[in-house]
Amino acid sequence: MNKLITSLLIIIAVAVMISCQPRPTDGQNASTNDQDTVASQNIQPAESGYADVNGLKMYYEVYGHGNPIVLLHGSFMSIPLNWSHIIPRLAKDRKVIVLEMQGHGRTRDTDRALSYEGMADDVSGLLKQLRINSADILGYSMGGGVAFQMAVRHPEQVRRLVVLSGTYTHDGWWPDVEASFATMTPEMFKGSQIEKQYDSLGNDPAHFPEFVKKVISIDLKPYDWSKDVKTMKTPVFLAIGDADGVQYEHALELFRARGGGKMGDIHGLPQSRLAIIPGTTHIGMMQRMDWLIPMINDFLDADLNAPPPTF
Repeated sequence: MNKLITSLLIIIAVAVMISCQPRPTDGQNASTNDQDTVASQNIQPAESGYADVNGLKMYYEVYGHGNPIVLLHGSFMSIPLNWSHIIPRLAKDRKVIVLEMQGHGRTRDTDRALSYEGMADDVSGLLKQLRINSADILGYSMGGGVAFQMAVRHPEQVRRLVVLSGTYTHDGWWPDVEASFATMTPEMFKGSQIEKQYDSLGNDPAHFPEFVKKVISIDLKPYDWSKDVKTMKTPVFLAIGDADGVQYEHALELFRARGGGKMGDIHGLPQSRLAIIPGTTHIGMMQRMDWLIPMINDFLDADLNAPPPTF
């Protein structure tokens, strides 16, 4: 198990280092990719700052114009680590709101326990301060859990939900993945990009071990939101990798509960969607945006009440 965790952390460090760089699409030459890299580095937020929500000073940034979408990062991550290569692509025709949740990035921690429910309430509070009545919510990993809780606790603020590699029960992870959470320690992150970004954003390095333990704590407590998630009215697009940490059955169970598991040509298309991305790990999901962004845009822009195509 220790070898598994050490390998996982090495992968995290490598993934973090490359996550800020956009991947070339098929047929894209090196010079075009260089231009995209420059564009992603030069993009500036139209608005940024700190919002007072639930005892936090939550850091946020806003990019672009159009229908709003909120991006919720994964465990230990920050805006630049999780979203820098994705913001420019979504901000072409959407208002993109990115934030750093409790204890992450530039949002300082408080004495409050970390929880999916509490972080969802914080996101809700930020949207109210920004005077955004309803938005699409996209969450990755830990952010996927927060996204589920946004739709459960604040459904009036959520138009559509996109969850990448997230679970709605603690045992939605493969058993060895769930068991690994209890073995993770701050020492395993020593010298990693996670630790370096924590220090670089003005946090006290002495508090890094406490930060790691607090983030891990939310997955050491059993949780099961099945009933609420399966019956909520918000349309969901759930995507996992075929080599993800999330069990296939977990994703399929939700999709079936949301109207999937039938032939759409006979029964019509469900409002919710499911994708299992080939050749993709949990961390590798963030490197599949060439595939995922067209799927996400299609889901967010689609008329979900339209009949299926006919001959």
